[in-house]
Amino acid sequence: MSNELILTAENFDQNVLQGGKPVLVDFWAPWCGPCKTMSPLVDTVAGEVPDALVAKLNVDEHPSLAQRFNVLSIPTFIIFKGGQPVDQFSGTMAKEALKARLQKHL
Repeated sequence: MSNELILTAENFDQNVLQGGKPVLVDFWAPWCGPCKTMSPLVDTVAGEVPDALVAKLNVDEHPSLAQRFNVLSIPTFIIFKGGQPVDQFSGTMAKEALKARLQKHL
């Protein structure tokens, strides 16, 4: 079972800032080629790291959240722990590298 969640402006604070687990948020857009490359890797990481939540946020549908966290390029990944961003990185990477960055914050 996947730990992946689709984020919206309505559920972001509850699931990311107030949740108990570390959260990896994938800021993406449907027209973004690198985002499409990363999407299946993000899905796989969601299933392989049960102690974290993996969530996706479509920046076209929720631009205010992208602005709130200074997301200037996509894909951008932000890891939140205890309601605070603890790591931020952009671009494509191997699945194992993405997984390692998330596991570092468990």
